[in-house]
Amino acid sequence: MFWLSVHSISGAVFGHHLTGAGIAEPTVRRYGENAPIMVIENTSLIRDFETAQEKKERWKSIYVLYFSTFLMGLGFSTVLTGVWPYLDKLDPTAGKEFMGIIVAGHPLGQMLFAPLIGWWSNRSKSVLLPLQLCIAIFTISNVWYSLLQLNSGHRKYWMLFTRFLTGISSSNMAVCRSYIAAATTLSERTKSVSMIAFFQVLGFIIGPGIQAGLSPLGDGDKYLLSIIPLNMYTAAGWINVFLGILNFFLFLPCIFKQRKIAAKEAMIMQNADSEKATWAGRKPDYISAGTLIVSFFLLNFHFVLLETLAAPLTMDQFGWSKQDALFYIGILMVSGALVACVAFFAISPLTKIFKESLILVWGGFAFMAVGSIFLIPWGPDTPPMAKVSNDNILLSNMTASELLNKTDYLGCPPTQEWCSYTPALTLTQFIISYALTSMGYPTGLALIQSLISKVLGPRPQGTWMGIMVGIGCLARVLGPVFISVIYTRYGTIWTFSLTTVFQFLIVFWLLSCNNRINRAIQMHIKKNVDNDRELKNLNSGQHG
Repeated sequence: MFWLSVHSISGAVFGHHLTGAGIAEPTVRRYGENAPIMVIENTSLIRDFETAQEKKERWKSIYVLYFSTFLMGLGFSTVLTGVWPYLDKLDPTAGKEFMGIIVAGHPLGQMLFAPLIGWWSNRSKSVLLPLQLCIAIFTISNVWYSLLQLNSGHRKYWMLFTRFLTGISSSNMAVCRSYIAAATTLSERTKSVSMIAFFQVLGFIIGPGIQAGLSPLGDGDKYLLSIIPLNMYTAAGWINVFLGILNFFLFLPCIFKQRKIAAKEAMIMQNADSEKATWAGRKPDYISAGTLIVSFFLLNFHFVLLETLAAPLTMDQFGWSKQDALFYIGILMVSGALVACVAFFAISPLTKIFKESLILVWGGFAFMAVGSIFLIPWGPDTPPMAKVSNDNILLSNMTASELLNKTDYLGCPPTQEWCSYTPALTLTQFIISYALTSMGYPTGLALIQSLISKVLGPRPQGTWMGIMVGIGCLARVLGPVFISVIYTRYGTIWTFSLTTVFQFLIVFWLLSCNNRINRAIQMHIKKNVDNDRELKNLNSGQHG
């Protein structure tokens, strides 16, 4: 005797209780009009093809992936807020435009290699080797980043190369997401995908907090063993090296054991003879998948734009020093991490009341859109103009290179002409916008990943997740370039007006595609229900 329940698209729960005679008796439970998309809960059947030991190993490996995801987010963001001041220290002539290129180097590497790594994991039938290789590259790239001061020349290009390598290492995100989809049942998937997204965002947000905590080290030249440079920038890299070594050991076969269950669940539910038979001949809804991937692009574009721009924006708008900017932004981002935690843990109970696609729109992108509006400046005055301490040279007569060589200037540099006539952003606006983004981004990130894994169904998702990661990385490539071109040349009004338009466009597009996305997910479950009905008819005929 077992109990199988399916949450339907309309909010009903269809159940089949097998009696002693083996006849399926359907029942229906209703939870309201806005109930979530169907989720299979089949604990008795799962116990039949998974022992308690296998389940324990399956979840231990999932927890390792959570940590690895956290590490990748941490590796990206720990050095992110320090890129500009570190670059300025290594090469004062580099400028903000080259900073944008350096920040874009990380997602460019991930964008180019994530689909390849995802495809490799599908072909090899194992995720261990791709994951171990990515972690090794991550560790090496952070060692290199921390030793950049030892290079005698071309430091800005070496920094770009190290960030590119770190991006390649982050391609393991495609493998992590596809494995989560394969190693969880449908009833577990939303929560598991939410958790992996939670740890990724936690890494994104805590990273700058670590950088802020290292600010007392200053940017002076201190050395360990008379060779290794140590300051508030390189210390962040060494922390990543330590975490990378730890993470590599967690992916040893004695700790990480592959236990895929999604295809087995689909085989049982569909009475299929093989895993491939559960999805072969059934194409995914490309429009629904494409809509979610485009949404993922815009979600990441807005987030990385704000996180990358945080340090130079606050230095320009509020006249903060480099050290003050890192410290206060770090505090703000740690606070944002707490807000993100609340948002993530609210997802699971909310999906029991509302459809995931609607939570994505109103709890994700709507918050991001309003947050973008708050970044359009309305201050009464213009930003403070840069002044160099102990220097009588008129800034208006300085070239860009001369200005960049002055590391003590505070405020908006005269080379950004818009500073002289554009209203200043207020600190209140910036804090409100960041709070809204801290709520919207994690919600959107978790639900997009959950929805697309359900739209794709039980098929191997390594390549698809690689494409999605690559598209998200494209957003992180274009975000810094957007800063270099739009923010540096045209200012805050143009920058954040455009991001506001993008966010509202995706809100309207998701609303128009809402029913289609839900139908695409229901398609993979409908066959299960049909099979149950056939079984009922067969049993009825036998007993008749």
